[in-house]
Amino acid sequence: MKVIDVRSDTVTVPTDEMRKAMAECPVGDDVYGDDPTVNELERTAAEILGKEAALFFPSGTQCNQAAIMSWTNRGNEIIVSDMAHIYEHEVGAAAVLSGANMRTLHFKDGIPDCGQIERAIRREDIHCPETALICLENALANGRVVPVENMRQIYEMAGRHGIPVHMDGARCFNAAVAQEVDVKEITQYVDSVSCCLSKGLCAPVGSVLAGKKEFIAKARKNRKLLGGGMRQAGVLAAPGLIAVREMPRRLHIDHENARYLAEGLSKIPGIDCEKDAVQINMVFFRIDREEEIRKGLPMWLLQRGIKTNPEDGGLFRMVTNAGVERKDMDVILKALTEYLA
Repeated sequence: MKVIDVRSDTVTVPTDEMRKAMAECPVGDDVYGDDPTVNELERTAAEILGKEAALFFPSGTQCNQAAIMSWTNRGNEIIVSDMAHIYEHEVGAAAVLSGANMRTLHFKDGIPDCGQIERAIRREDIHCPETALICLENALANGRVVPVENMRQIYEMAGRHGIPVHMDGARCFNAAVAQEVDVKEITQYVDSVSCCLSKGLCAPVGSVLAGKKEFIAKARKNRKLLGGGMRQAGVLAAPGLIAVREMPRRLHIDHENARYLAEGLSKIPGIDCEKDAVQINMVFFRIDREEEIRKGLPMWLLQRGIKTNPEDGGLFRMVTNAGVERKDMDVILKALTEYLA
């Protein structure tokens, strides 16, 4: 039986081309800076993301935290959404590693509001921490996309205050595809950006951080401090090269499958799916049934070859990815119809 895994796009596996590249790529010692495949990935990612330089990381969390460490000093404050990954899902690392405080703001649908952010910037006061960084995210963890115009307004406002902007762009290519723009149209409005290679882009591991050369030099030292200095890392960078060069071209398929799934879910009695909120490859929905039925759904689906996460905060989430096809959406819809009948 084929397993249909819609828990996340992190479940993607490397393509045959990626596996071949891993076996055949030239390698060196990246801490010495002489792994040619890593160097090529960093040059390529910088160019694609519209920045001067880039740096390869083992994970997105390490990537974001090295960025925060490079932008802030101990006791500084970061303005961030209360839904942001760096606040919600990175184990409080900014406090532990950077000694930075997070000032969280709540935005409608998670879309950052420029005026709200500007009002949260600390004035010069002996009692207050200094606002040192604004952290954005695009695409958002709720599956929505931040419009380019919002990014522009925030970036220009931050510039007037002399505050850098970092973007957790784990799914920045999804955001670009959803808005039918080149990813540079988004990243031009941030000072640094992290980008995950191992979600919808299918690489087995890794993220890249991009920004100005001086910033990346500082981040390189912080990466070493965090234990992210790798040796023959070309075997990991090789699939990353394919990920950034080729895989964004297939993301529209995931988005189309997500919309198809949402449309089908909205027709099943007992399911409430806000299909108009499906902008990338994430589908969220509620099930109007007793708690026992809701809790039993993941195991029931698993027995039928469908992997999904349990309900979280009243919502179920399914994420389309390179490992699932349109026909798999029909299998999921049929199973849910049967379960809730």
